[in-house]
Amino acid sequence: QVQLVESGGGLVQPGGSLRLSCVGSGFSFRSYLMSWYRQAPGQERELVANINLGGGITNYADSVKGRFTISRDNAENTVYLHMNSLKPEDTAVYYCKADPVFVGWARYWGQGTQVTVSS
Repeated sequence: QVQLVESGGGLVQPGGSLRLSCVGSGFSFRSYLMSWYRQAPGQERELVANINLGGGITNYADSVKGRFTISRDNAENTVYLHMNSLKPEDTAVYYCKADPVFVGWARYWGQGTQVTVSS
């Protein structure tokens, strides 16, 4: 059974930090590009960051550049999102996504974890 399980969300004050984790199981994690998305109430889901298979190439949305860092540990089938200097506008449900590098393989989404930035 394929699973992507996010954790680490919660309530944090502006300027604070959180680390999100997403553990994959039931598929070949090393063969998947990994991404974090977020969706705020009433808004479309947007890409936050992604990372290539080996972890050496990363991309970020302009709104989080310099504050968020994506990383992965293929030995632990885990992708992380380190979030610093959090702002109220970062409040959203954060999802991880796995995209295969091979044509015809399925892509997967996690169930999401809530991040709320508020004083």
